Amino acid sequence: MKQRLLIADDEPGIVDMMAGYFSPHYEVLTACNGNEVLQKLADRPDLILLDINMPEMDGLTLCRKIRKLITCPILFLTARVEAADKIIGFQAGADDYIIKPFDLDELGARVIAHLRREQRHRNKSEVRFFGDLVIEYSARTVTVAGETVALSKREFDIVELLSLNAGQVFDRERIYEAVWGIDGEGSSDTVMEHIRKIRAKLAACTLHSYIDTVWGCGYRWNA
Repeated sequence: MKQRLLIADDEPGIVDMMAGYFSPHYEVLTACNGNEVLQKLADRPDLILLDINMPEMDGLTLCRKIRKLITCPILFLTARVEAADKIIGFQAGADDYIIKPFDLDELGARVIAHLRREQRHRNKSEVRFFGDLVIEYSARTVTVAGETVALSKREFDIVELLSLNAGQVFDRERIYEAVWGIDGEGSSDTVMEHIRKIRAKLAACTLHSYIDTVWGCGYRWNA
């Protein structure tokens, strides 16, 4: 099931631009004012992109109301650039602060990072089973038929990202941004090498191929 984003902005052009960018990977809800946002909280969004300067109810007031109802990440979208404004935004309950105009790929990377952290929090004690392969996310361990697969930190991060989103295709750039961060030094080519090592380590324990290559698109977890 796709994760659900709620995009709230009173500028239709910005909403359409973000919805078009995110809709291939997420279920997208939209709102143009505070009342619509509050109504759509019933759909339990996994993350909210929230403009501060909206009619009827400003984003700061709205954020405080949202925080009384749900705990998902809230990313403010705003043209305000003063440090004091950022502090007020974080105090209102925001998790991040995106300055307009913004780069869509950077915004996408931040969304992935926040959703990953939220997923880790929700699944910090979760164990998932894929046949003989068992992933314990809190312990950060992978075993196959009881035998431990020794993964590096980055290798486990990749396994975690793909396995928590089984069936979803991630290109190398999205994997790199999610695992290394938008400020990571290097290139997405390193993802290929890490996935090669993961496959080799799993192949020593099982014949099942857990990471598929979708040619021209990226990689996905084969449950």
